[in-house]
Amino acid sequence: NDKHVYVDLLNRDYEGQIKNVGDTVKINSIGRVTIAAYTKNGAINAPETLDDSQLMLAITEANYYNFEIDNIDKKQQQPKLMGDAMKEAGWGLSDVADSFVADLLEAGVATAAPDNTLTAATVGTGASDSDAYELLVDLGVKLDESNCPEDGRWVVIPPWYRGMLLKDPRFVSFGTDKNRENLKNGQIGEAAGFLIAVSNNVPINGSAYTVIAGHKIAASFAEQINDPQGFQPEGSFSDAMKGLHLYGSKVLRPYALTSVVATAA
Repeated sequence: NDKHVYVDLLNRDYEGQIKNVGDTVKINSIGRVTIAAYTKNGAINAPETLDDSQLMLAITEANYYNFEIDNIDKKQQQPKLMGDAMKEAGWGLSDVADSFVADLLEAGVATAAPDNTLTAATVGTGASDSDAYELLVDLGVKLDESNCPEDGRWVVIPPWYRGMLLKDPRFVSFGTDKNRENLKNGQIGEAAGFLIAVSNNVPINGSAYTVIAGHKIAASFAEQINDPQGFQPEGSFSDAMKGLHLYGSKVLRPYALTSVVATAA
């Protein structure tokens, strides 16, 4: 079961209430400010007006669950059946939202001035294959060239890519103390300047996965999960629950994203 992966890597700081699809919230973020040369005793330009439209995020998505459990099942099978069903509903909502954000980020990577995409690569250990670790280094170089902040960078990889990293002695044997501690717990750590996250929602086309790296400033996400409502459907002896998840996301700084289409050898 997937929890938020991509979503948790984005800016979540916003102002405003979310009640319905179509609502907008104000993102507490600011774009790049123009820097001008100053001449002693000279006049400066008028204040720059920042484009406020770039700071608004629309709530475009709505997903819901609506299920019932027969009272006989509830009593005879599992006392915690409703609790388990609610957990599954929560995981399901998170999974759909995370997939939405992954596709949004894939489309939002800068492709011109600068072009932050790498040449598609086959990742493996063969003579003509790209090295999994070195490919992360190349993604970091792309962000360096875009003046993306170094602290707080992340990359999301599919499980097979993690497997290749875990076989790399540069990551396992000679990694950071944090890496070694994470590996004891079966978790992924940091490499090539990135916090590494693993997801089954990495965008895929056939056997080619779009590995996306970036920084928290690249995009924003806002959501509202309405309080679950319990009810008893007419015509049955059941307990039912329904809930609604409203959310939206927006790429604000394409230069703070980079990607590569990677295929396992």
